[in-house]
Amino acid sequence: MYICSCCISSRDIVATYSIEAKKLGLRILELLSEGLGLGSGFFGDKLRESLLLSVNHYPPCLDPSLTLGGDVYGLQVFKDREWIGVEPLHNVFVVNIGHQLQIISNNKLKSTEHQAVTNSRVARTTAAFFINPLDYCVREPDKSLIGTDESPTYRPFQFKEFLLNYLRLMGNPEKCLEPFELHA
Repeated sequence: MYICSCCISSRDIVATYSIEAKKLGLRILELLSEGLGLGSGFFGDKLRESLLLSVNHYPPCLDPSLTLGGDVYGLQVFKDREWIGVEPLHNVFVVNIGHQLQIISNNKLKSTEHQAVTNSRVARTTAAFFINPLDYCVREPDKSLIGTDESPTYRPFQFKEFLLNYLRLMGNPEKCLEPFELHA
């Protein structure tokens, strides 16, 4: 079996990058948990040992209107009922708050609705990193983040239950949290 040296070096680069991205992601989670008052080590052993890396390539599309967006930046976030392009900056990571942090914080942090769009002139490649809890890990609002005059917004559930629902709904941000919401 022959393996060219460019493949080995590319694999090594991706492996090193993944390790460093995981360190950065865990540090950001640590800072968020401290900022919320949950203390250092809140996530502890509740996270997967592996990091999910998703690499996507978007070739130029002559008619971007036929895809998920227009001839704009590649990443858009939904804010104030409109899609806003996120300007790509060198040496910058974009951090999206996910559903799990929204649940733990009892809606003090909000999940970021976002989409990727094509460009008619330029191809681009993205690398998205996901840090997820263990499948059996129970997700629910942390009691210390529920004010005395409020109730928990979500019922306790295992992450695998959320993930199955999320995949079934193809990530529909308007519907994926509904089965876990508590209604007063």
